Amino acid sequence: MRKMIVALTAFVLLAGGAKAAATRMAADPAPLILAERAFAARAAVVGVGPSFLEFMTDEAIVFRPDPMLARAVYGALPAPKLPQDGGTLLNWWPNFAGLARSGDLGFTTGPATVNGGPAGIFYFTVWVRQKDGGWKWIYDGGIDGDGSMAPGQGVAPIVLPPGDKRPLAPATAMQQVRSAEIALAVRAKSDVAGAYKAALSADARVQGSAAGPAASPNTIEHELSTRAKIIAFGPIGGSASTAGDLAWTYGDARWDTGRGHYVRIWQRRAGKWALVFDQIITVEKSS
Repeated sequence: MRKMIVALTAFVLLAGGAKAAATRMAADPAPLILAERAFAARAAVVGVGPSFLEFMTDEAIVFRPDPMLARAVYGALPAPKLPQDGGTLLNWWPNFAGLARSGDLGFTTGPATVNGGPAGIFYFTVWVRQKDGGWKWIYDGGIDGDGSMAPGQGVAPIVLPPGDKRPLAPATAMQQVRSAEIALAVRAKSDVAGAYKAALSADARVQGSAAGPAASPNTIEHELSTRAKIIAFGPIGGSASTAGDLAWTYGDARWDTGRGHYVRIWQRRAGKWALVFDQIITVEKSS
């Protein structure tokens, strides 16, 4: 009996060590990027609505204009006219992506075209890996924007460098992310640009205006200047990776002349959480 207990203890310790070692290794983002491309390719065959239903989780949300379960939205749509029969052809491809070390949470973003026209939409999708190893999205949204400078479909997407190697419990990770969001929200009540500059990583991307995604100090400076000087942020939801190195959040954004929603990606670097992606989607005023 004693030998059996010792053997079982050794097995548990070995398994735990293997899991920790796997977390410290950077996961391969290729399957995530392939899933995004397969998602787009499927839309060209069966139509936008059916492809979105096929690739979403049951918990997936979209803004219409406020957060709604995506399955209720797309499930209520009539059968689309297929692209090959003259229906709308929506095409998109990733040019920026990121993946947690645990390989279970990631994101992709890039330009989109309608019926072969110029890129005038920038989508953002949050993905979660399924038990069978496949990928499904839990959030999908986008904004109109100038895509004239966007990389083409044949250009490999830029991949976010991996975050901290040391694992962190997802619940603890979300507590820390909430604290980071509170700090951003408190400062944004008086200085939106300053709040973001204190939270953004050097390689972050920021979207929201009609311009293309801001990915450099100068373009980010310009993008932030297009936003209201004071914004009230209110968190709604999100989740962290199993490794506790990557998290996504979404919530309300309100300012004097309007309102909208934010979607963010946070990454843990050197023990601190950095904002690596931020998108504000404005709710258009009803006429």
